[in-house]
Amino acid sequence: MMESSRWMQARRNIIRGKYLYLMLALPVVYFALFKYGPMYGVVIAFKDFKVYDGIMGSDWVGLKYFKRFLSDPNFWTLVKNTIVLGLYMLIFGFPAPILFALLVNEIRQKWYKKTVQSISYLPHFISMVVVVSMVVTFTKEDGLINQITGLFGAEPISFLLHAEWFRTVFVASEIWQTIGWSSIIYLAALSGVNPEETEAAVIDGANRLQQMRYVVLPAITPTIVIMFIMNIGSILDVSFEKVLLLQNPSIYETADVISTYVFRKGLEGFQYSFATAVGLFNSIVNLMFLVAANQLARKFGNSSLW
Repeated sequence: MMESSRWMQARRNIIRGKYLYLMLALPVVYFALFKYGPMYGVVIAFKDFKVYDGIMGSDWVGLKYFKRFLSDPNFWTLVKNTIVLGLYMLIFGFPAPILFALLVNEIRQKWYKKTVQSISYLPHFISMVVVVSMVVTFTKEDGLINQITGLFGAEPISFLLHAEWFRTVFVASEIWQTIGWSSIIYLAALSGVNPEETEAAVIDGANRLQQMRYVVLPAITPTIVIMFIMNIGSILDVSFEKVLLLQNPSIYETADVISTYVFRKGLEGFQYSFATAVGLFNSIVNLMFLVAANQLARKFGNSSLW
């Protein structure tokens, strides 16, 4: 009888929320097919994979390719470049949409607010190839940036031919491309701020900055913490397509990261097992960062992923 009532309750819940479950079906299928399904191929990292033998028919080699990567002369350069680029995105890229959302939230004219939001979203929908083409054109020796700096007497620089400029160009272009789209979740969180608390702060004499500091920011802190943890968990997953399209051999010193190394070894060099091992190493380190960030968030705050 108890089981029957539970089943009836579950059936009623499913019928009541059928449209929500229908909306959920597509992302579940997507993750099952393209995220969890391919995880079976991870076993290639522990085998001497031969295409004609297949995954199961290839010889087991254990940690051979992990040891090979750890002893690779490029190992520390790749790890350093990837972590530094990820940290730059975390330090400069993560706060950017938060600040942008706070500024947009202060706009009182609705038409102007919607216009600013719409314009800020546009770069997200531009093809990565087009974005990189724009960046390359702007940063050339006779590009827009050098034309502007030339007005102040600066010498022209071909930015993407100098290793020391790659990270600046990458981070700046990434912020420009993602700041509007990434701010959506913070704008949604800001819409949930209790207006009565803001009105109480105004009555107490708080100016706009004080309202933002003592009322608005604490209200959206849980959202910021969750997004920060997720960003920490993907610190080594820098934008592979953009890095690959922007880099060239003259700037490998700072532009070569783990994901582009995997691409060269796996798809260009046909070293499938080695490339899979390197990719798995990258994922494991990301997971370690994610768990560590979540534990710190639980220890020092009230928000965490689990």
